[in-house]
Amino acid sequence: MTRIVIAGGGMSGLSLAAHLAVADHRHPVVVIDDGSRPLDTTTWASWSSRPGLLDAAASRWFDKIRVHVNGRTTVLRLGRYRYRVVRGADLAAVVRRYTDPLRHFTYEHGHVDGFTDGGLTVDGRFLRARWVFDSVIGPEEESPPDGELVFRGWRVASERAAFDPEIPTLFDFRTSQAHGASFVYVLPDDAHHALVEHTSFVAAGTPPDETAQKEALAEYLEEVAGTGHYEIDREEHAVLPLRAAPPTRQHDHVLTIGARGGLLKASTGFAYERVQRDSAAIAESMRRHGHPFDLPRAPARFRLFDGVLLDVVTREPAQLERAFGALFRYRTAEPALRFLDEETVVPQELQLFAGMPAATYLAAARHRLTR
Repeated sequence: MTRIVIAGGGMSGLSLAAHLAVADHRHPVVVIDDGSRPLDTTTWASWSSRPGLLDAAASRWFDKIRVHVNGRTTVLRLGRYRYRVVRGADLAAVVRRYTDPLRHFTYEHGHVDGFTDGGLTVDGRFLRARWVFDSVIGPEEESPPDGELVFRGWRVASERAAFDPEIPTLFDFRTSQAHGASFVYVLPDDAHHALVEHTSFVAAGTPPDETAQKEALAEYLEEVAGTGHYEIDREEHAVLPLRAAPPTRQHDHVLTIGARGGLLKASTGFAYERVQRDSAAIAESMRRHGHPFDLPRAPARFRLFDGVLLDVVTREPAQLERAFGALFRYRTAEPALRFLDEETVVPQELQLFAGMPAATYLAAARHRLTR
């Protein structure tokens, strides 16, 4: 009998495969993917304060970030954190180093149709499985999104040396706020090449304005970055639903993983590091208990914080810059990143919130808690 099936060979499926392999889980594991989302065009970035199993997949590491908020540009050291960049092809290669030597790990091409008692269906055929880890279909019921993250990024080659190859820009608010709470993110390859991404937090169901996004990117490159002539090597864009409420991940023998399992943090849109921690916890639960459900839970207040922020900034876009300015007002980015990693205690959180308009956020919290 096939013991474990991982439905989806994207970032979350591959990350879990590697962690299961290292946990010395000897039951057969099958990773099934239909190839509809090639990894070779995908890149993730994240911050982390601890070593991880798949760190060898990172192509770049940074110890500083740049932010432009409230009219001021600041370079912040990350303290105990590092900001890393992982390309899809590199991730797949590192994962295969762990799984390929194990005869009980296999990869199959196929489309997952759904889940049934005792297994799942793949291209119309039944495949028996004791446990299924799902990153492609998601839970049967989901709460409505609290907002959406809309982004459009250009990988550009610039005429001038416009980018600092040693420092990514985590957010730069020198862009129009007319179409939602917006900022620009810059991930450099070198002085002439970078991913430049326009990101907006908007109310759920807001139609993306492609023209406005492209105009904002062009304006940023020409007037803020000072690229001179530039060429767009590749464009990427997406609309990500943001949910503060945790989904029901477990259904019988199926556990939802990745973004569909609620690992996309609603207030940032980042998921990579959260997926790594979740994968490690699942593998440890399987090793210790023979099931994947002994998983840690973050205190519920962090979900409340995420929901309140989305409620506020989708109604008043200018509040996002104020919130980020408050979080990143210290000499290093470590206090903000610790909070976003959900590792702070209440007194630390009260200090971070001191720079925000208390009445606005308390009213949003009361509304969320009583609705």
